[in-house]
Amino acid sequence: MARYRGPRVKIVRRLGELPGLTSKVPNRNYPPGQHGPAAFNQKLSQYRVRLQEKQKLRYNYGISEKQLLSYVRQARRAKGPTGEILLQMLEMRLDSIVFRLGFAPTIRAARQYVSHGLISVNGQRMTIPSYQCTPQEVIKSTSKPVVEYCQAFAGTIPSHLTVEKATTTGKIQRAVTRSQIGVTINELLIIEFYSRKG
Repeated sequence: MARYRGPRVKIVRRLGELPGLTSKVPNRNYPPGQHGPAAFNQKLSQYRVRLQEKQKLRYNYGISEKQLLSYVRQARRAKGPTGEILLQMLEMRLDSIVFRLGFAPTIRAARQYVSHGLISVNGQRMTIPSYQCTPQEVIKSTSKPVVEYCQAFAGTIPSHLTVEKATTTGKIQRAVTRSQIGVTINELLIIEFYSRKG
C-alpha cells in the first residue's frame, strides 16, 4: 500500500505537529517505541534529520514517495528557490486548499471529499485531489452540512484565501507565500536529502 493508513498520533509523536495529518493531540511528548522517553534524548544522525523532514512533508500532505519525488523534480526545473517552490506546489493542490478553507478537518478528509465529487472549481465538479489551483479560482463545496461541521472547528484562514460561509464558497486571491504555510518544516533539508540520493 502506497498511502499510509496506520495510527496517525504515533506519527505526530515521532515527527511533531502535522495539522494536515490529524487534528488529534498526543497525550505523551516523547516518540513511540519500547525505549520510551529515553529515545527522546538520543543524538540524531544527519541522514535521519533530513529523512524526518522529508517524512513530515509526506505525511502532512498525504502523498507517496513517488509523487514527492516528482514534485521535487518539477521544483528543480522551475525558476526560483527550489524549496519554496516545492512547498508552494504542495500547498496549491486542491486537497490542501480545501483543508485551508476549513471545508475539511484534515488534508486526508479533503482528499476524500474531492474524490467523492463534493468539491467544484469554477462551477465544474473536480475529482482530482492533486489538481494545481491557480489564483482567482473559486472553490465551492456542495455538502453544506459537512462544511458547517468543519468550520465549527476550523482555525484561522490564511490571508491568500477568502471564504463566504453562507454560500460555502472560497476564493484563491493569490499564490501562497512561505510565511503562510501552516506546517513547521525546513525545506532545504528535503532538497539536500534528494540531491544526495541523486
